[in-house]
Amino acid sequence: MTRRERILASAGKKQADRLPFFHWWRHMQTGWAERECRNRGMGIAWLRPPYVAKLHGVEVTEARAVVDGRSIVRRTYTTPAGTVFEDEFREPGTGQWKANRSWLSATPWLTTHLIKGPEDYPAVKYIAENTEYLPDYFPLEQAADWLGEDGIMVDALPHSPLQMFLIYWVGSEAGNCFLHLADYPELVEDLLRAVSKSREPMYEIAAKSPAPVSFCGDNIDGGLLGARLFERYCMPEYEKQAAILHRHGKLMLVHMDGRLDNIKHLIPRTPIDIIEAFHPLPMGDLALDEALALWKDKVIWMGFPGSVFHMGPRATMEHMLRLLKEAVPGTRFAVEMSTENQVSNENLCALTSVLEKVELPITLETIERIERSLA
Repeated sequence: MTRRERILASAGKKQADRLPFFHWWRHMQTGWAERECRNRGMGIAWLRPPYVAKLHGVEVTEARAVVDGRSIVRRTYTTPAGTVFEDEFREPGTGQWKANRSWLSATPWLTTHLIKGPEDYPAVKYIAENTEYLPDYFPLEQAADWLGEDGIMVDALPHSPLQMFLIYWVGSEAGNCFLHLADYPELVEDLLRAVSKSREPMYEIAAKSPAPVSFCGDNIDGGLLGARLFERYCMPEYEKQAAILHRHGKLMLVHMDGRLDNIKHLIPRTPIDIIEAFHPLPMGDLALDEALALWKDKVIWMGFPGSVFHMGPRATMEHMLRLLKEAVPGTRFAVEMSTENQVSNENLCALTSVLEKVELPITLETIERIERSLA
């Protein structure tokens, strides 16, 4: 099977000939190690948007400034309902490398958020309600042409409304997002409803794109979000999104790279097809074998825990072998070399040296044979 066929087999809960493993293009260094690992079976996943967004009645300006001694970019949105701004810090290399990332693969982060008080909600709501989504499939078609059978392209869709609220519009610093939920519940609910409604055309566009999978970039962390908010806000949005995607035969993937133990009982009730970037112990708080047992109708694309990479190539190989024992027999499972950061050449080769040998179905005998070959 090709790399693309293996990745899609895992996504469709089918058994490939070998365990699929791949790297996200946005983190992947180009050079000898990347070439070698791809020659040895590593695939590529390429995230690209299926749409362009057009703002109506909104003026957007950017200017550089220095705030608290730090150089930032201030982005200002002027609307008939008011003016809001956010400050963005960018590491060196941002805009010069892949996917708007810095030389070290960090995305820009907000030091000041759009919503600072109740007076900012009308403007942000106006932006949501006056955003038009238009299909643009060229980026995906180009990626498919370039990839061939080396991997898959995936629709890039934004975070769900609540996660946008928590991460981007208000932020979780000093518990601000939770204070807003408590102090201004009507404003929050009104904004989230408006955003959800505005997204419906975007979901339709994604459902008809040439990509086989749509990516909801939620960055779910149950430790921050909590079960109550996940059930009340995220799950209904997943239902809406999945209903549209599934109607057109599209799979839905949600980026869940945080702690999931406190929402593990809710995830089976969602229509999500693929739990992506699942981080097992020691970075997450849920073991891989328990997650596979609990989520019997879900596929897990596991992000290899980055903390293990810091321990070196030998520890990387040994940890992957332990995870393979939890993944037996290996269906509904694929390995992502990294979901957040770059991987050193040495660790990338070390991880590949294990994964290239994994035939399906995985057995304990297979793992023992791999262990002996790496001794």
